[in-house]
Amino acid sequence: MCQNLSLKMHEIIPASGFTGLKIRKTYSCYFLCKSKTLLKILILVLITAGITTPLQAQTAIETTIDKEYHSPKKASIYSAVLPGLGQAYNKKYWKIPIIYAGFGTIYYITRANTLEYRKFLEAYQYVANKDTIPINNEYVHRYSQQQLMLGKNHYRRNLEIGYIVGGAFYILNIIDAAVDAHLFNYDVSDNLSLNIEPIMLRDPIANRHVTGLGFTFKF
Repeated sequence: MCQNLSLKMHEIIPASGFTGLKIRKTYSCYFLCKSKTLLKILILVLITAGITTPLQAQTAIETTIDKEYHSPKKASIYSAVLPGLGQAYNKKYWKIPIIYAGFGTIYYITRANTLEYRKFLEAYQYVANKDTIPINNEYVHRYSQQQLMLGKNHYRRNLEIGYIVGGAFYILNIIDAAVDAHLFNYDVSDNLSLNIEPIMLRDPIANRHVTGLGFTFKF
């Protein structure tokens, strides 16, 4: 259409004798056609970029979220279901033996206190009730009734403390997993440093120098 329009203008305008006007109008039409073509190309490019760019940005954001998000809730649930599992989720595998060593120690001490408490309780009840039927408990003849009562109370108290310590250690295992999950992406690179050095400052009120310590935190 643009070529036909240019030819028509070329044929009509020489008859009028305005050659300069003909050239200007012909070139104006030519540039107008070129501008429309370039405009169509630009619109097509912008539409294509507008479709692809949001998709790429959304994909990049979703990938970043999936990669960096570390759920403290998951870590807490894992450690609540099975102690040490939350630490494995946080990739703190070195803590798992410590956790089970702690639970093993608490179980061993609690079991020993339980056995002693039962023996002292059985012997105390036997002596207090003045039973005559022989039982397999050496504490009956080894300790007096007062000593048996003190021993029973002592091991019962230790047993209760063992239960409290075991529950506290179980809760600590969950808290540790949650805290590690919160700090999973925290920057702990070598660029973090704390320098402590002696400094000397001038006290304007006392008009003298005072010494102290300066703390420099670099990150």
